Amino acid sequence: MATPARVDRRWSASPADGDRTRARTATLNQLLLGAVVLLIAIIALTTDFPGDDGLFFAGVLAIFLATGAALAVPWNKLPSGLGAVIPIVDIFAVTVMREAHPSAGLGLLWIFPAMWLAGSFGVVGLVSANLGIMTIFVLQIVVPGREFEYVSVLLPFVIVAVSSSSFVAARRASVQRRLLNRQTEILARALTRARQQEETVTEVLDAVDFGVIRIDGHGNFSVVNEAHGRLQRGPDDDADTPSPVVVFARDGITPVQEEDQPLARALRGEAFADDVMWFGVPGGERRALTVTARRVYDDDGADAGAVVVSRDVTAELTAIRARDDLVASVSHELRTPLTSIVGYLELVLDDDLAPSTRRGLEVAERNANRLLSIVADILAASSTNRSTVELSIAPEPTDVAAVAASSLELHAPRAAERGIRIDASGLEHAVAHVDPSRLRQVLDNLVSNAVKYNRDDGVIEVGTTSDGPHVWIVVRDSGHGISPAEQAQVFDRFFRSDSVRNTSTHGSGLGLSISREIVRSHGGDITVRSDLGSGTTFVVRLPATDEPATNANEWPAP
Repeated sequence: MATPARVDRRWSASPADGDRTRARTATLNQLLLGAVVLLIAIIALTTDFPGDDGLFFAGVLAIFLATGAALAVPWNKLPSGLGAVIPIVDIFAVTVMREAHPSAGLGLLWIFPAMWLAGSFGVVGLVSANLGIMTIFVLQIVVPGREFEYVSVLLPFVIVAVSSSSFVAARRASVQRRLLNRQTEILARALTRARQQEETVTEVLDAVDFGVIRIDGHGNFSVVNEAHGRLQRGPDDDADTPSPVVVFARDGITPVQEEDQPLARALRGEAFADDVMWFGVPGGERRALTVTARRVYDDDGADAGAVVVSRDVTAELTAIRARDDLVASVSHELRTPLTSIVGYLELVLDDDLAPSTRRGLEVAERNANRLLSIVADILAASSTNRSTVELSIAPEPTDVAAVAASSLELHAPRAAERGIRIDASGLEHAVAHVDPSRLRQVLDNLVSNAVKYNRDDGVIEVGTTSDGPHVWIVVRDSGHGISPAEQAQVFDRFFRSDSVRNTSTHGSGLGLSISREIVRSHGGDITVRSDLGSGTTFVVRLPATDEPATNANEWPAP
């Protein structure tokens, strides 16, 4: 069972607070009455007092003594009921002063002790004060020989009204004080919980091995964990005196200016994902970080800053680079002897051979060519994946329909063997700004896959069109389709679906990955649509000119 958070004593009420309040109340009330009585006594001394001087000053002396007691006695250390002694003494002292001169209006001074008793001692004080004063007043007006004044009858009613108002105000203040005390305790508990949660979050953020920065809406860093400073600090820096670190782009060579670094971009309001930056100079100890910035919005939808997360991917990038170097090296070593084997097989097949020998050599040549094609795909994939190598292209105005027709002509014999019909009626004249040899490589991959993964006696539809700024290529087959889960991976390197892997259909899983890299290097994109059992459609978008295209998110009508 969870225990409630400890309340901060600075914010909670205590019994001592009530005692101090009681002591202050006694002192202030008595001082106020004493000041009024002092003023009346001065007036009486400086003028001809018409009443009994002895009784009058006896009452004044009693009030002064009560005032001195209120100041000297530590009422917060005594039982609360003893505090009523002072106002009771005041009532009798005022009675004596009024008896000295009944028509002087000195009975109004009863208001002070009546308000004190009603405000400090609740209903008991209210009733006791009013009954006592009323009784004294009645006894004074029924004294034989004293002239009755109708105006004086209003005095007890005024005292009752004023004391009742004091009682109501004191009750209201008491309720408000209790309410404020409860709210103070609630706020103190909430503050304690917030501090505990802040400490927990801080401990968690400092324990993780990726950097986290919270930027508020004013551009201030409200949260920065230890890992951020550790990751972006130079390898030879001291923890207390970090030096500026040179930042390089994904290729590890191009310097990144300060205004283009991730934090500066996040402060400008940008959002980005998985930007790779190298911290440290080439040739020295350095680390690679992938940085992601996400915008944060408040309840009204306004921008409330950003969260920037950085992660160390040095080991991953180093492993990928080593793997690509190994693959490229092995592939280069394989391509030379394979080229020689294919060349000698072609020379042998040019001679007159026995039918059985020719069939065997043709099988060997076919498999050697397939192996050579796989090696070429691996080399292309390796080069496009290197951060330091750009895919070489030479764009020029190219008739896409002519390139597509040439690719269809190449694959027509293989399609005819399986009874697959190729529909090229959708080819329209469309000029794109592309490298024709690279575009042919993309179309060969798409058409080859359409033949390879189609069903017997199926259909392949190929179309080209232009909408002005873009040229579109559509390749559709009537095969078994691709599941939604596999569509997200279809452009990954070496990916082959489970249904294809268990068949005799050969492939390296590199064709679509290479095709996407080629299309994107031209400023275009390639996407896939597929439903299981109803075939697959690949759509390629290419720029019609060398100007950057906009509004390229809509596909053309098939």
